Amino acid sequence: MRESMKDGIDITVDAEKSPKIYIVDVTNRDGVQTSRLGLAKLQKTIINLLLDEMGVWQSEFGFPATLHEVNYLRANLDLVELGAINRMRLSGWLRAMASDVETAREMMLRLKFINLSISTSDQMIIGKWQGKLSFDDVVKKMCAALDRARELGFESIGINSEDASRTSDERLIQFALAAKEHGATRVRYCDTLGYNDPFTLYDRIRLMAEETGIDIELHCHNDLGMGVASSVAGAKGALDGGVNAFINTTINGMGERAGNADLVSTILAILKSSLFAGQDVLDDSLNLMMSWKIAKYAAYAFGVPIPVNHPGVGDNAFAHESGIHADGALKDRRNYELYDYEELGRGEPDVIETGRSITAGEYSGIKGFRNVYEKLEVEFQSEEEARNILELVRYANVSTQKPLVEDELLFIARYPELARKILTLEPAPIKSPVKTSQT
Repeated sequence: MRESMKDGIDITVDAEKSPKIYIVDVTNRDGVQTSRLGLAKLQKTIINLLLDEMGVWQSEFGFPATLHEVNYLRANLDLVELGAINRMRLSGWLRAMASDVETAREMMLRLKFINLSISTSDQMIIGKWQGKLSFDDVVKKMCAALDRARELGFESIGINSEDASRTSDERLIQFALAAKEHGATRVRYCDTLGYNDPFTLYDRIRLMAEETGIDIELHCHNDLGMGVASSVAGAKGALDGGVNAFINTTINGMGERAGNADLVSTILAILKSSLFAGQDVLDDSLNLMMSWKIAKYAAYAFGVPIPVNHPGVGDNAFAHESGIHADGALKDRRNYELYDYEELGRGEPDVIETGRSITAGEYSGIKGFRNVYEKLEVEFQSEEEARNILELVRYANVSTQKPLVEDELLFIARYPELARKILTLEPAPIKSPVKTSQT
Protein backbone atom coordinates (compact mmCIF):
# COMPACT_ATOMS: atom_id res chain seq x y z
CA MET A 1 0.00 0.00 0.00
CA ARG A 2 1.37 3.43 -0.99
CA GLU A 3 0.14 6.32 1.10
CA SER A 4 -0.24 9.92 0.04
CA MET A 5 -1.94 12.63 2.06
CA LYS A 6 -3.80 15.62 0.76
CA ASP A 7 -4.08 18.47 3.21
CA GLY A 8 -6.90 17.15 5.37
CA ILE A 9 -7.86 14.31 3.01
CA ASP A 10 -6.44 10.81 3.01
CA ILE A 11 -5.94 9.61 -0.55
CA THR A 12 -4.19 6.40 0.35
CA VAL A 13 -3.49 4.48 -2.84
CA ASP A 14 -4.04 0.76 -2.54
CA ALA A 15 -1.38 -1.06 -4.55
CA GLU A 16 -3.86 -3.88 -5.13
CA LYS A 17 -6.22 -1.54 -6.98
CA SER A 18 -5.65 -0.31 -10.49
CA PRO A 19 -3.31 2.70 -10.61
CA LYS A 20 -4.70 6.10 -11.55
CA ILE A 21 -3.71 9.41 -13.12
CA TYR A 22 -3.48 12.53 -10.95
CA ILE A 23 -3.03 16.13 -12.07
CA VAL A 24 -0.20 18.23 -10.64
CA ASP A 25 -0.67 21.75 -11.97
CA VAL A 26 2.53 23.80 -12.22
CA THR A 27 1.12 27.11 -13.48
CA ASN A 28 2.37 28.90 -10.37
CA ARG A 29 5.88 27.52 -10.80
CA ASP A 30 6.58 26.82 -14.48
CA GLY A 31 3.78 28.90 -16.00
CA VAL A 32 4.99 32.05 -14.27
CA GLN A 33 8.45 31.51 -15.73
CA THR A 34 7.07 32.37 -19.17
CA SER A 35 9.42 34.97 -20.61
CA ARG A 36 8.06 38.54 -20.60
CA LEU A 37 4.96 37.45 -18.69
CA GLY A 38 4.13 36.53 -15.11
CA LEU A 39 1.58 36.77 -12.34
CA ALA A 40 1.19 38.94 -9.27
CA LYS A 41 1.07 37.09 -5.95
CA LEU A 42 -2.66 37.81 -5.63
CA GLN A 43 -3.26 36.27 -9.06
CA LYS A 44 -1.25 33.18 -8.10
CA THR A 45 -3.42 32.87 -5.01
CA ILE A 46 -6.67 33.08 -6.99
CA ILE A 47 -5.33 30.38 -9.32
CA ASN A 48 -4.68 28.12 -6.33
CA LEU A 49 -8.23 28.67 -5.09
CA LEU A 50 -9.66 27.88 -8.55
CA LEU A 51 -7.46 24.79 -8.94
CA ASP A 52 -8.68 23.58 -5.57
CA GLU A 53 -12.27 24.14 -6.63
CA MET A 54 -11.53 22.17 -9.80
CA GLY A 55 -10.32 19.22 -7.72
CA VAL A 56 -6.72 19.26 -8.95
CA TRP A 57 -4.59 16.96 -6.80
CA GLN A 58 -1.65 19.29 -6.26
CA SER A 59 -0.45 22.78 -7.14
CA GLU A 60 3.26 23.42 -7.38
CA PHE A 61 2.65 26.83 -5.90
CA GLY A 62 6.09 28.42 -5.95
CA PHE A 63 9.68 28.62 -4.79
CA PRO A 64 10.11 28.34 -1.00
CA ALA A 65 13.80 29.27 -1.15
CA THR A 66 13.05 32.54 -2.99
CA LEU A 67 12.60 35.53 -0.70
CA HIS A 68 9.91 37.41 -2.62
CA GLU A 69 7.71 34.28 -2.59
CA VAL A 70 7.73 33.85 1.20
CA ASN A 71 4.73 35.97 2.24
CA TYR A 72 2.62 34.62 -0.63
CA LEU A 73 3.53 31.01 0.19
CA ARG A 74 2.86 31.44 3.90
CA ALA A 75 -0.49 33.10 3.21
CA ASN A 76 -1.54 30.21 0.97
CA LEU A 77 -0.59 27.73 3.68
CA ASP A 78 -2.81 29.83 5.96
CA LEU A 79 -5.64 29.30 3.45
CA VAL A 80 -5.14 25.55 3.84
CA GLU A 81 -5.41 25.81 7.62
CA LEU A 82 -8.55 27.96 7.27
CA GLY A 83 -10.13 25.40 4.94
CA ALA A 84 -10.34 27.81 2.00
CA ILE A 85 -8.04 25.40 0.15
CA ASN A 86 -9.37 22.09 1.37
CA ARG A 87 -8.74 19.40 -1.23
CA MET A 88 -5.52 20.26 -2.99
CA ARG A 89 -1.94 19.85 -1.78
CA LEU A 90 0.50 22.75 -2.05
CA SER A 91 4.02 21.78 -3.04
CA GLY A 92 7.21 23.81 -3.41
CA TRP A 93 9.95 23.46 -6.02
CA LEU A 94 13.60 23.40 -4.96
CA ARG A 95 16.96 22.63 -6.45
CA ALA A 96 18.27 19.28 -5.21
CA MET A 97 20.67 20.96 -2.82
CA ALA A 98 20.75 20.45 0.93
CA SER A 99 21.22 24.20 1.37
CA ASP A 100 18.00 24.95 -0.55
CA VAL A 101 16.12 22.39 1.54
CA GLU A 102 17.39 24.00 4.74
CA THR A 103 16.43 27.48 3.56
CA ALA A 104 12.95 26.27 2.64
CA ARG A 105 12.41 24.68 6.04
CA GLU A 106 13.69 27.78 7.82
CA MET A 107 11.26 30.01 5.93
CA MET A 108 8.34 27.54 5.65
CA LEU A 109 7.83 25.62 8.88
CA ARG A 110 4.42 24.33 7.78
CA LEU A 111 5.34 23.28 4.25
CA LYS A 112 4.80 19.52 3.88
CA PHE A 113 5.36 18.76 0.21
CA ILE A 114 8.32 19.52 -2.06
CA ASN A 115 9.94 18.46 -5.31
CA LEU A 116 13.72 18.48 -5.67
CA SER A 117 15.14 19.01 -9.14
CA ILE A 118 18.52 18.22 -10.72
CA SER A 119 19.78 17.75 -14.30
CA THR A 120 20.68 14.21 -15.36
CA SER A 121 21.48 14.13 -19.10
CA ASP A 122 24.94 14.07 -20.65
CA GLN A 123 24.07 17.33 -22.38
CA MET A 124 23.40 19.03 -19.03
CA ILE A 125 26.34 17.38 -17.26
CA ILE A 126 28.72 18.61 -19.95
CA GLY A 127 27.00 21.81 -21.07
CA LYS A 128 25.51 22.98 -17.77
CA TRP A 129 27.69 21.46 -15.05
CA GLN A 130 30.76 22.13 -17.20
CA GLY A 131 32.44 18.94 -16.04
CA LYS A 132 32.19 19.83 -12.35
CA LEU A 133 29.87 16.86 -11.71
CA SER A 134 29.67 13.35 -13.11
CA PHE A 135 26.39 11.43 -13.30
CA ASP A 136 27.34 9.57 -10.11
CA ASP A 137 27.92 12.94 -8.44
CA VAL A 138 24.44 14.05 -9.56
CA VAL A 139 22.89 10.97 -7.94
CA LYS A 140 24.84 11.55 -4.71
CA LYS A 141 23.85 15.20 -4.64
CA MET A 142 20.19 14.28 -5.14
CA CYS A 143 20.30 11.65 -2.39
CA ALA A 144 21.96 14.05 0.05
CA ALA A 145 19.26 16.68 -0.54
CA LEU A 146 16.55 14.02 -0.22
CA ASP A 147 18.03 12.72 3.05
CA ARG A 148 18.17 16.26 4.42
CA ALA A 149 14.57 16.91 3.43
CA ARG A 150 13.43 13.82 5.28
CA GLU A 151 15.49 14.81 8.35
CA LEU A 152 13.75 18.20 8.34
CA GLY A 153 10.30 16.63 8.34
CA PHE A 154 8.97 17.07 4.81
CA GLU A 155 6.21 14.49 4.44
CA SER A 156 6.22 13.81 0.71
CA ILE A 157 9.21 14.43 -1.53
CA GLY A 158 9.27 14.08 -5.28
CA ILE A 159 12.53 13.92 -7.23
CA ASN A 160 12.84 15.60 -10.64
CA SER A 161 15.12 14.36 -13.40
CA GLU A 162 15.61 17.47 -15.52
CA ASP A 163 16.20 16.60 -19.19
CA ALA A 164 15.21 13.00 -18.53
CA SER A 165 14.28 12.68 -22.21
CA ARG A 166 17.98 12.96 -23.13
CA THR A 167 19.13 10.69 -20.28
CA SER A 168 19.69 6.98 -21.01
CA ASP A 169 17.27 4.34 -19.74
CA GLU A 170 19.99 2.77 -17.59
CA ARG A 171 20.82 6.04 -15.87
CA LEU A 172 17.17 6.95 -15.36
CA ILE A 173 16.53 3.62 -13.67
CA GLN A 174 19.64 4.06 -11.52
CA PHE A 175 18.47 7.57 -10.58
CA ALA A 176 14.93 6.43 -9.76
CA LEU A 177 16.06 3.45 -7.69
CA ALA A 178 18.41 5.64 -5.66
CA ALA A 179 15.59 8.14 -5.07
CA LYS A 180 13.25 5.34 -4.00
CA GLU A 181 15.86 3.87 -1.64
CA HIS A 182 16.27 7.25 0.04
CA GLY A 183 12.53 7.75 0.54
CA ALA A 184 11.23 9.66 -2.49
CA THR A 185 7.51 9.19 -3.14
CA ARG A 186 7.77 9.54 -6.93
CA VAL A 187 10.14 10.54 -9.73
CA ARG A 188 9.38 13.31 -12.20
CA TYR A 189 10.38 12.57 -15.78
CA CYS A 190 11.07 15.98 -17.30
CA ASP A 191 10.85 16.22 -21.07
CA THR A 192 12.48 19.60 -20.62
CA LEU A 193 12.77 20.48 -24.30
CA GLY A 194 9.70 18.63 -25.55
CA TYR A 195 12.07 16.23 -27.31
CA ASN A 196 10.25 12.94 -26.77
CA ASP A 197 7.40 11.69 -28.94
CA PRO A 198 4.41 9.83 -27.44
CA PHE A 199 5.58 6.40 -28.65
CA THR A 200 9.05 6.76 -27.17
CA LEU A 201 7.69 8.16 -23.93
CA TYR A 202 5.22 5.31 -23.49
CA ASP A 203 8.00 2.74 -23.85
CA ARG A 204 10.45 4.56 -21.56
CA ILE A 205 7.96 5.25 -18.78
CA ARG A 206 6.62 1.70 -18.84
CA LEU A 207 10.18 0.38 -18.56
CA MET A 208 10.93 2.71 -15.65
CA ALA A 209 7.72 1.71 -13.89
CA GLU A 210 8.37 -2.00 -14.27
CA GLU A 211 12.03 -1.76 -13.25
CA THR A 212 11.58 0.55 -10.24
CA GLY A 213 7.98 0.26 -8.98
CA ILE A 214 7.95 3.96 -8.07
CA ASP A 215 5.15 6.34 -9.09
CA ILE A 216 6.08 8.56 -12.03
CA GLU A 217 5.32 12.20 -12.87
CA LEU A 218 5.28 13.44 -16.45
CA HIS A 219 6.52 16.98 -17.10
CA CYS A 220 6.32 17.62 -20.84
CA HIS A 221 7.07 20.83 -22.69
CA ASN A 222 5.45 21.72 -25.99
CA ASP A 223 8.41 22.72 -28.17
CA LEU A 224 7.34 20.24 -30.86
CA GLY A 225 3.61 20.54 -30.21
CA MET A 226 3.38 17.17 -28.45
CA GLY A 227 3.16 18.23 -24.79
CA VAL A 228 -0.33 16.85 -24.16
CA ALA A 229 0.08 13.74 -26.35
CA SER A 230 3.39 12.82 -24.74
CA SER A 231 2.02 13.39 -21.23
CA VAL A 232 -0.98 11.15 -21.82
CA ALA A 233 1.10 8.45 -23.55
CA GLY A 234 3.61 8.54 -20.69
CA ALA A 235 0.79 8.21 -18.17
CA LYS A 236 -0.48 5.18 -20.07
CA GLY A 237 3.01 3.69 -19.84
CA ALA A 238 3.08 4.23 -16.08
CA LEU A 239 -0.33 2.62 -15.59
CA ASP A 240 0.57 -0.34 -17.80
CA GLY A 241 3.78 -0.65 -15.78
CA GLY A 242 1.74 -0.90 -12.57
CA VAL A 243 2.31 2.50 -10.96
CA ASN A 244 0.36 5.73 -10.56
CA ALA A 245 0.91 8.54 -13.04
CA PHE A 246 1.04 12.24 -12.16
CA ILE A 247 0.78 14.62 -15.11
CA ASN A 248 2.16 18.16 -14.83
CA THR A 249 -0.06 20.76 -16.52
CA THR A 250 -0.38 24.51 -16.78
CA ILE A 251 -3.54 26.49 -17.40
CA ASN A 252 -3.84 27.39 -21.10
CA GLY A 253 -0.46 25.69 -21.61
CA MET A 254 1.50 28.67 -20.30
CA GLY A 255 5.19 28.05 -19.68
CA GLU A 256 8.73 28.51 -20.87
CA ARG A 257 9.27 28.82 -24.63
CA ALA A 258 6.34 27.03 -26.34
CA GLY A 259 4.72 26.18 -23.01
CA ASN A 260 3.65 23.03 -21.18
CA ALA A 261 0.89 20.45 -21.40
CA ASP A 262 -2.39 22.34 -21.15
CA LEU A 263 -4.61 21.53 -18.15
CA VAL A 264 -7.99 21.32 -19.91
CA SER A 265 -6.64 19.59 -23.04
CA THR A 266 -4.91 16.95 -20.90
CA ILE A 267 -8.05 16.18 -18.92
CA LEU A 268 -10.13 16.00 -22.09
CA ALA A 269 -7.57 13.70 -23.74
CA ILE A 270 -7.79 11.28 -20.82
CA LEU A 271 -11.57 11.40 -20.51
CA LYS A 272 -12.63 11.57 -24.15
CA SER A 273 -9.98 9.95 -26.35
CA SER A 274 -10.05 6.34 -27.48
CA LEU A 275 -6.89 5.59 -25.47
CA PHE A 276 -8.72 5.13 -22.17
CA ALA A 277 -12.23 4.46 -23.50
CA GLY A 278 -14.33 2.65 -20.91
CA GLN A 279 -11.60 2.86 -18.26
CA ASP A 280 -11.82 4.73 -14.96
CA VAL A 281 -8.24 5.97 -14.80
CA LEU A 282 -8.53 9.66 -13.85
CA ASP A 283 -8.62 11.02 -10.30
CA ASP A 284 -12.33 11.11 -9.44
CA SER A 285 -12.14 14.47 -7.65
CA LEU A 286 -11.58 16.46 -10.87
CA ASN A 287 -14.42 18.81 -11.84
CA LEU A 288 -14.30 19.52 -15.57
CA MET A 289 -17.07 22.12 -15.08
CA MET A 290 -14.43 24.56 -13.81
CA SER A 291 -12.58 24.54 -17.15
CA TRP A 292 -14.16 27.63 -18.68
CA LYS A 293 -13.82 29.75 -15.55
CA ILE A 294 -10.20 28.86 -14.82
CA ALA A 295 -9.08 29.27 -18.43
CA LYS A 296 -10.71 32.71 -18.66
CA TYR A 297 -9.14 33.89 -15.41
CA ALA A 298 -5.65 32.72 -16.39
CA ALA A 299 -5.98 34.41 -19.78
CA TYR A 300 -6.91 37.68 -18.06
CA ALA A 301 -4.20 37.40 -15.41
CA PHE A 302 -1.42 36.58 -17.88
CA GLY A 303 -2.76 39.01 -20.47
CA VAL A 304 -2.72 36.27 -23.13
CA PRO A 305 -6.03 35.53 -24.91
CA ILE A 306 -7.21 31.94 -25.24
CA PRO A 307 -6.51 30.82 -28.83
CA VAL A 308 -9.71 30.70 -30.86
CA ASN A 309 -9.12 27.02 -31.68
CA HIS A 310 -8.09 25.94 -28.19
CA PRO A 311 -9.64 22.55 -27.22
CA GLY A 312 -12.74 22.91 -25.09
CA VAL A 313 -12.41 26.57 -24.12
CA GLY A 314 -11.54 28.34 -27.40
CA ASP A 315 -14.21 30.51 -29.02
CA ASN A 316 -14.49 28.10 -31.95
CA ALA A 317 -14.40 24.87 -29.96
CA PHE A 318 -18.16 24.46 -30.52
CA ALA A 319 -18.65 26.76 -33.53
CA HIS A 320 -19.94 25.43 -36.88
CA GLU A 321 -20.19 27.35 -40.15
CA SER A 322 -19.90 25.08 -43.18
CA GLY A 323 -23.21 23.74 -44.42
CA ILE A 324 -22.46 20.08 -43.87
CA HIS A 325 -21.15 20.63 -40.33
CA ALA A 326 -23.90 23.03 -39.27
CA ASP A 327 -26.60 20.71 -40.59
CA GLY A 328 -25.04 17.69 -38.89
CA ALA A 329 -24.55 19.47 -35.54
CA LEU A 330 -28.14 20.71 -35.53
CA LYS A 331 -29.47 17.22 -36.21
CA ASP A 332 -27.33 15.59 -33.54
CA ARG A 333 -24.47 17.37 -31.81
CA ARG A 334 -22.58 14.09 -31.61
CA ASN A 335 -22.13 14.24 -35.38
CA TYR A 336 -19.50 16.97 -35.01
CA GLU A 337 -18.90 17.45 -31.29
CA LEU A 338 -16.93 14.89 -29.27
CA TYR A 339 -18.09 16.29 -25.93
CA ASP A 340 -20.66 18.81 -24.67
CA TYR A 341 -19.86 22.45 -23.94
CA GLU A 342 -21.88 22.18 -20.74
CA GLU A 343 -19.33 19.69 -19.41
CA LEU A 344 -16.73 22.48 -19.39
CA GLY A 345 -18.94 25.00 -17.60
CA ARG A 346 -19.86 26.82 -20.80
CA GLY A 347 -23.28 27.89 -22.03
CA GLU A 348 -24.15 30.80 -19.77
CA PRO A 349 -24.01 34.18 -21.56
CA ASP A 350 -21.12 36.49 -20.71
CA VAL A 351 -22.49 39.88 -19.71
CA ILE A 352 -20.35 42.76 -20.95
CA GLU A 353 -20.99 46.25 -19.58
CA THR A 354 -21.31 48.67 -22.50
CA GLY A 355 -22.48 51.68 -20.54
CA ARG A 356 -21.12 53.33 -17.40
CA SER A 357 -18.50 51.24 -15.64
CA ILE A 358 -16.96 51.88 -12.22
CA THR A 359 -13.84 49.88 -11.48
CA ALA A 360 -11.68 49.55 -8.38
CA GLY A 361 -8.02 50.43 -8.73
CA GLU A 362 -4.98 52.12 -7.21
CA TYR A 363 -6.56 55.59 -7.33
CA SER A 364 -10.14 54.66 -6.37
CA GLY A 365 -12.12 56.77 -3.93
CA ILE A 366 -14.50 55.46 -1.31
CA LYS A 367 -17.73 56.13 -3.25
CA GLY A 368 -16.66 54.35 -6.42
CA PHE A 369 -15.19 51.54 -4.31
CA ARG A 370 -18.46 51.07 -2.42
CA ASN A 371 -20.37 50.99 -5.72
CA VAL A 372 -18.18 48.14 -6.96
CA TYR A 373 -18.67 46.08 -3.79
CA GLU A 374 -22.40 46.76 -3.64
CA LYS A 375 -22.71 45.06 -7.02
CA LEU A 376 -20.94 42.07 -5.46
CA GLU A 377 -23.43 42.17 -2.56
CA VAL A 378 -20.65 42.78 -0.03
CA GLU A 379 -21.58 44.87 2.99
CA PHE A 380 -19.03 46.45 5.33
CA GLN A 381 -19.61 46.66 9.07
CA SER A 382 -18.16 50.14 9.38
CA GLU A 383 -16.59 53.00 7.48
CA GLU A 384 -13.21 52.01 8.91
CA GLU A 385 -13.52 48.47 7.53
CA ALA A 386 -14.48 49.81 4.10
CA ARG A 387 -11.49 52.14 4.00
CA ASN A 388 -9.13 49.37 5.11
CA ILE A 389 -10.36 47.14 2.29
CA LEU A 390 -10.12 50.06 -0.15
CA GLU A 391 -6.47 50.52 0.76
CA LEU A 392 -5.79 46.81 0.11
CA VAL A 393 -7.61 47.03 -3.22
CA ARG A 394 -5.41 49.96 -4.19
CA TYR A 395 -2.26 48.01 -3.37
CA ALA A 396 -3.59 44.97 -5.22
CA ASN A 397 -4.13 47.05 -8.34
CA VAL A 398 -0.58 48.38 -8.08
CA SER A 399 0.52 44.75 -8.04
CA THR A 400 -1.63 43.41 -10.89
CA GLN A 401 -1.79 46.57 -13.03
CA LYS A 402 -5.24 45.44 -14.15
CA PRO A 403 -8.77 46.24 -12.94
CA LEU A 404 -9.51 43.73 -10.20
CA VAL A 405 -12.05 41.06 -11.11
CA GLU A 406 -14.76 39.57 -8.93
CA ASP A 407 -12.74 36.67 -7.48
CA GLU A 408 -9.91 39.02 -6.51
CA LEU A 409 -12.21 41.60 -4.93
CA LEU A 410 -14.09 38.96 -2.96
CA PHE A 411 -10.85 37.38 -1.75
CA ILE A 412 -9.60 40.70 -0.39
CA ALA A 413 -12.90 41.32 1.41
CA ARG A 414 -13.01 37.83 2.91
CA TYR A 415 -9.36 37.52 3.89
CA PRO A 416 -8.00 41.06 4.38
CA GLU A 417 -5.10 40.04 6.62
CA LEU A 418 -3.97 37.33 4.21
CA ALA A 419 -4.36 39.77 1.32
CA ARG A 420 -2.14 42.21 3.21
CA LYS A 421 0.49 39.48 3.66
CA ILE A 422 0.34 38.48 -0.01
CA LEU A 423 0.70 42.10 -1.15
CA THR A 424 3.69 42.74 1.11
CA LEU A 425 7.10 42.32 -0.52
CA GLU A 426 10.18 42.61 1.64
CA PRO A 427 13.38 43.09 -0.37
CA ALA A 428 16.53 41.62 1.14
CA PRO A 429 18.68 44.25 2.88
CA ILE A 430 21.54 45.63 0.80
CA LYS A 431 24.74 44.47 2.46
CA SER A 432 27.03 47.06 0.91
CA PRO A 433 26.60 50.24 -1.14
CA VAL A 434 26.17 49.70 -4.86
CA LYS A 435 28.80 51.64 -6.79
CA THR A 436 27.94 53.14 -10.16
CA SER A 437 29.92 55.11 -12.66
CA GLN A 438 28.36 58.27 -11.23
CA THR A 439 29.40 57.69 -7.59
